[in-house]
Parts: sequence; C-alpha cells; structure tokens
Amino acid sequence: MSSIAIFGGHGKVALQLARVLTAAGHEVTSFVRNSDQHDDVAGTGATPALLDIERADTAQLAEAIKGMDAVVFSAGAGGGSPERTYAVDRDAAIRSMDAAGVAGVPRYLMVSYLGARADHGIPPDNGFYPYAEAKAAADTYLRSTGLSWTILAPGTLTLEPGSGRIQLNPDTSGAGTETSRENVAAVAAAVLGRPGAAERTISFIDGDVPIDAALTEAEGPSDTAEARSGTATVDGHSGTAGPG
Repeated sequence: MSSIAIFGGHGKVALQLARVLTAAGHEVTSFVRNSDQHDDVAGTGATPALLDIERADTAQLAEAIKGMDAVVFSAGAGGGSPERTYAVDRDAAIRSMDAAGVAGVPRYLMVSYLGARADHGIPPDNGFYPYAEAKAAADTYLRSTGLSWTILAPGTLTLEPGSGRIQLNPDTSGAGTETSRENVAAVAAAVLGRPGAAERTISFIDGDVPIDAALTEAEGPSDTAEARSGTATVDGHSGTAGPG
C-alpha cells in the first residue's frame, strides 16, 4: 500500500484515478481548492484536502505532501485567462516539483498532453498557446529534477468508457487522437506501480494493446539515458538532442 497525493483532485481524470487507486488499497489524498468539491472526492474513497495550489508556496506544498510516496499533478486552469494558465499549469506545477524534492517524495507523475514540447508549433495568437507554453515549461523542468518522474501525454480526452487498451506513440498526423479519461486514469495507476516507467514520457491514445503490455513495451531506455547518448524521443519521433 502506498500513500499518494493528487493535485487537481476534482478533475475528471483525478476522480477516476482516485477510485482506481483506493480500490487497489492505496491511501489517496486529493487536493482541491473549493470545499464544495469535498463530497465528490470523498465518494471516490480518497481523503479530500483543501489547498489552493495557485497561491500556496513551495514550503506549504511540501508540508502538505510530507510523508507521501508519490505525487500526481493533474491540476489545470481549465482554459481560463492566460495569466491563470501560466500560474497553475506552469508555476504551481513547478512549485509542486520543488516541494516533492523538499518533502522527500520519491515519485512524481505529471499528466500532460500529446504533443507537449518546446517546439509545439502553436502560434502565439492561438488561444491554446498559453497552455502549450505552460505545459512545455513544466515538463521540461520536471525532466531536469532529481525526482523519479513520469510524464503522461494522452491524446484528446473523452468521456467514453475505458477499454483498458491503448496505442503508444501514435502518429498525430492521422485522424483521431481520442483518449478515454478512464484509460488515462488506468495508465496513471499502472505507471505508479512500475519503477521501470520512471524517466519516461509515455505518449498514447486509445488503441488495441492492453495497458500492461503497452507499458512493458514502453520500458526501454529512459528519456534521460537517450538524451545522454545523443538521441531523444518525444511523442514517438526520434531526433538528435541538442547541446546541454
């Protein structure tokens, strides 16, 4: 049994993840910023805790997660103003990583999105640009930490029932990147129990391969090891890593 903290505990993926984890016997604390959300969180079997991560500093976050075995960051501004998007999806995320280091929490799981990277290609006048920039910055920072991290990069989220089957490293130039939120939660729960998934970015959509089999396939050389050897894989596309 592990003790797991979820930031953004009232989100659809987070609520489903809490159900999966508590059903497996884990202790889950889900952080929310509104006390009206407590009942929904408690209904998953998790313990709700009130915390505004947008305003909490690193020390406050570290105190909140002290003694935990893992942190899941599934929070987001939800398409608000650009300022709030940067405040939550970038700044609060980075503070939570620093807090995990301060608190000695060994495992960190980031829920990102398929295509998140510095060269995302979203033009600045596009409304998605602040989110793309914020997630790219947060993911890049996480890779530079000493945490045992994993980044999940699912495709377009849907409310379809989870199939328990996914496709790794999908071709995003084709049609259809739909990904069930239930599948994302199932992948997240599975990854937390797999030490071999550390230091990896796992890009996926709904597919035909059972999740456990797909994750076993994903446990090749880590992102960090590939970067050190001069090759990095992002969203299934290989290229030459730059200096530094």
